[in-house]
Amino acid sequence: MPQQPAGDKILILDFGSQYTQVIARRVRECQVYSEIVPYHTKASAIAKLKPSGIILSGGPASVYAPKAPQVDRKIYDLGIPVLGICYGMQLIAHGLGGKVERSTEREYGPGKLKGDAKCALFHKLPATLDVWNSHGDKITKLPTGFRPLGKTENSPHAVIGDTKRNIYGLQFHPEVVHTPRGGEILANFVHRICGCKSNWTMESFIDRTCREIQEQVGDGRVILGLSGGVDSSVAAALLHKAIGDRLTCIFVDNGLLRANERAAVEKLFAGEFRIRMKTVDASKQFLTKLKGVTDPEKKRKIIGNEFIKVFEAAAKDLKKTDPGHYRFLAQGTLYPDVIESVSISGNPAALIKSHHNVGGLPERMKFELVEPLRQLFKDEVRRVGAELGLSKEIVHRQPFPGPGLAVRIIGAITAERLRIVREADAIVIEEMRASDWYYKVWQSFAVLLPVRSVGVMGDERTYDYTIALRIVSSHDGMTADWVRMPQEILARISARVINEVKGVNRVCYDISSKPPATIEWE
Repeated sequence: MPQQPAGDKILILDFGSQYTQVIARRVRECQVYSEIVPYHTKASAIAKLKPSGIILSGGPASVYAPKAPQVDRKIYDLGIPVLGICYGMQLIAHGLGGKVERSTEREYGPGKLKGDAKCALFHKLPATLDVWNSHGDKITKLPTGFRPLGKTENSPHAVIGDTKRNIYGLQFHPEVVHTPRGGEILANFVHRICGCKSNWTMESFIDRTCREIQEQVGDGRVILGLSGGVDSSVAAALLHKAIGDRLTCIFVDNGLLRANERAAVEKLFAGEFRIRMKTVDASKQFLTKLKGVTDPEKKRKIIGNEFIKVFEAAAKDLKKTDPGHYRFLAQGTLYPDVIESVSISGNPAALIKSHHNVGGLPERMKFELVEPLRQLFKDEVRRVGAELGLSKEIVHRQPFPGPGLAVRIIGAITAERLRIVREADAIVIEEMRASDWYYKVWQSFAVLLPVRSVGVMGDERTYDYTIALRIVSSHDGMTADWVRMPQEILARISARVINEVKGVNRVCYDISSKPPATIEWE
């Protein structure tokens, strides 16, 4: 496993806030490495990590509740600057002798903050700031050594601090887009208070990670499951830079891919990049297993399980050729995956849909994992890909679900329905690229509905399928809104799909947001 990067870092103690990952990303936008750890991490363990600063995240609990998550109070004695956000601020006040109570006037949504111009957090910021609040508690008594450094309409203690100990608290959320200058507040904490330098760059990441891969792998060989998506493509390029021909990529054609996907992946990686590839055509195998299955969760599980079988068999074949050296399995694991795998929330979210990736490969395969991207967020992965010379078409490719077109066909999957949705989806992509809208949106694709309706083509009655267009904007896929596309583009897509895709006579546009809908239909 790669070592943590040398240099400055900010630790974020996670108390279950929906914005914890956003805090980490905002810190990294300051070109400073950030890492999320569980709220109950001991002060002694934190001291060994030698962070330049500590941020206590928000959270859904009230600090005075009997089972509220608490922090090791010895962290305040480490001499490391601390910033508490919302629940984190209340935790500081509660833990150091102040008082927190339920507020009669709760603050949710936008507010106006008047900050102390002398406070380092507000360096070069205006006297009044727009902020975003989300809390129902308030500090009614400050701990010894603290003083108010900012106030809102309903809170005289919207910002507090013990400037001698460098411990600060913010009642609002600086990390969200609804606090427009919040990134600058965090940057002031990171740079001016913690003294961090801007040394977290993708160029330095690539150099360091290549050295780590070389040290870990030695003279061994690495297997990588290549899908053609952003994560696996960047992982392949990074591994190839580090170890060259000792990387072999396995590409599984499950029959659920986009139009010309297999040929494009083989041309790029085997052809242009000269990366060793093994392609397995398992399309018939997958379609046989999926025959008659209509439940979306069953589809995902069948596809995930079958992928493991196919990949495992292909990996065994490779190991036979060189059993002593094929000891490593690479995965495109990203930092959000790492965070979720060690979630500290006592109330895990309800299952919306299961996810399929190589991370489900069984332990019996007995590979040592290589995860070169496990420290990165998605936007950082894209920047690494650009640094490595991958094209814009690969680096900024729209997300594609692991189960492929199977979850873009509502109902049973057949070869005919796959043909229809694949052809329709290709037209959507072509028109989005031609109109320069492809890179302006998060995702754009076609969905085949199990709805047939009457139509007229050439004076003849038709009774064919319906295609739904789904085009959404998003920052991270967690929330999304439907895109108000120009009508002439929608009209062109609709006309082409109906005229060129046999079996379709109607096109609809999905105008639902996430939540309550999901981006994919299944």
